[in-house]
Amino acid sequence: MLSRLLKEHQAKQNERKELQEKRRQEAITAATCLTEALVDHLNVGVAQAYMNQRKLDHEVKTLQVQAAQFAKQTGQWIGMVENFNQALKGSLAW
Repeated sequence: MLSRLLKEHQAKQNERKELQEKRRQEAITAATCLTEALVDHLNVGVAQAYMNQRKLDHEVKTLQVQAAQFAKQTGQWIGMVENFNQALKGSLAW
């Protein structure tokens, strides 16, 4: 009778250990899935931010080129206006 009780106790303990191990594995699997989902979600945001940064860098370079061209053209216009003014002053002096 005592040995039967001991065997039953050991069997129940083994069942509990197996159940506990199964639940532990399920928890690990669930945590892994959650972690992967979170990382994937963050990666999408990071990828979008990277693409936005690349677009902004391209726009900045384009604007720098256009600003330089505008400054050069403005300088040329100023030179032309100054020459025109000098020509007018010269013709008015006659």
